[in-house]
Amino acid sequence: MKLSDSFDAKRLRPRQPRNWGARLAAGLSALLATLGILLAMAGFAGLLGNYEALAELNANRPLSGILTAVGLLLLWAGVRFWRRSRIRLRRGRELNLSPHLMKKHD
Repeated sequence: MKLSDSFDAKRLRPRQPRNWGARLAAGLSALLATLGILLAMAGFAGLLGNYEALAELNANRPLSGILTAVGLLLLWAGVRFWRRSRIRLRRGRELNLSPHLMKKHD
């Protein structure tokens, strides 16, 4: 196959500037998931009621339950946002080919 002078292989994988927004979103979502883990652990410890350091949570069972639920919700949201931002970070490395040239994955 003869290569013409107009062919440029760099067109297939262009170098784009780094996506700092997606990196920042990944870091913030990891912090959100960490906060969710910590809140869920504190709420669960308050539900157990054996720790003197959590005297307020030991006395207030509904607050401990709400804290546990909010912690689990933050954990779920943080993991979900982290996965989305990781997908966005990896998407920039794909080849720029037409969809009909790609293999079909069923």
